[in-house]
Amino acid sequence: MKTHKAIRWIAGIGLALGMASTAMAIEVGGLKFDDTVKVAGKELKVNGAGVRVRIVVKVYSLVLYLPEKKDTTAGVLESQGPRRFSIGMLREVTGDELGQAFMAGITANTDKAERSKFVNQLAVFGEAFVNIPQGKKGDIITVDWIPDTGTVMALNGKQIGEPMKDINFYNALLKIWLGDKPVDSSLKPQLLGKG
Repeated sequence: MKTHKAIRWIAGIGLALGMASTAMAIEVGGLKFDDTVKVAGKELKVNGAGVRVRIVVKVYSLVLYLPEKKDTTAGVLESQGPRRFSIGMLREVTGDELGQAFMAGITANTDKAERSKFVNQLAVFGEAFVNIPQGKKGDIITVDWIPDTGTVMALNGKQIGEPMKDINFYNALLKIWLGDKPVDSSLKPQLLGKG
């Protein structure tokens, strides 16, 4: 009798541990990402995730983390508190190529007057990509919005560049994928949890 209880108890622990490990990570494009992250002491959950495909080439995995689920672009942009998006490289790319692609996405989804408000931050942002000579497959870039600090970028956990203070700049980055002219129209609904 005791043996059966012990076996059930051990099986229960194994099941609980198995469930815990599956709940701790999601797979996007073959890369693993945490399903929750802490930014500025606040727990953020995956809002949505997908893979950026250019023509037929998978370029990167993208995961958007928010304090609470949002299913519209406006909801994401108005979200209070810290936020994060994580990019996992699925192929080698230079920092310059990545920076140019980001700038093209920002330009397509913001007007000149809007960009003029954070022109200095665009320069800092561009400089940060100069510090990434070659992005390798599996590299992870995180871009956090931290209230009272700004936009903070990191490559594989190491900060690159200086914080960029304007929330409108962070929102301009998000519009690359969530704006009216997203770089990948199939990725937008996935980030909004509709994919």
